[in-house]
Amino acid sequence: MSETIDARAIHLLVLDVDGVMTDGGIIIDDEGRETKVFHVRDGFGIRLWQRLGGEAAIITGRSSRVVSHRAAELRIQHVMQGVADKAEALAALLARSGRTARETAAIGDDLNDLPLLAAVGYPLAVADAAPEVRRAARFVTSRPGGRGAVREAIEHLLVAQGRWSEAVGLFAPPGHKEV
Repeated sequence: MSETIDARAIHLLVLDVDGVMTDGGIIIDDEGRETKVFHVRDGFGIRLWQRLGGEAAIITGRSSRVVSHRAAELRIQHVMQGVADKAEALAALLARSGRTARETAAIGDDLNDLPLLAAVGYPLAVADAAPEVRRAARFVTSRPGGRGAVREAIEHLLVAQGRWSEAVGLFAPPGHKEV
């Protein structure tokens, strides 16, 4: 998208997995079982985003049962794995979800995410993303993928939407003062 979209318009957050929700490492044991490490704050951020009415989706190039398990745990309904063309997958997702590209943000880390980032209203990148991906992003996290970058991106969106106090208020004890 060539037009600049305000973060306040964002309702759908599309996530890559390897290098975004994880640090990009893939552990394969002697039996061929794949394991990934997910950051708990990223999961908390996704659930917070959903609790405040946002939607989350996963579009990833690889296929993994681990991703299916994590998505189910986080109640992410739209999960597209083994995707060769992420922009095409986004178009299908938008058609199914009733959302528009203008109200969608996506977070990526590598070159195969560039078509997806170009197709959404608000592109995001993790701190350790490829330089081309960082240049394509409206916001680049200070945290690397798999180390709280998703949580940081969600906080960025909620702050831009003027909803961060509402998020804090869900958990803060009475009389809590924000710093």
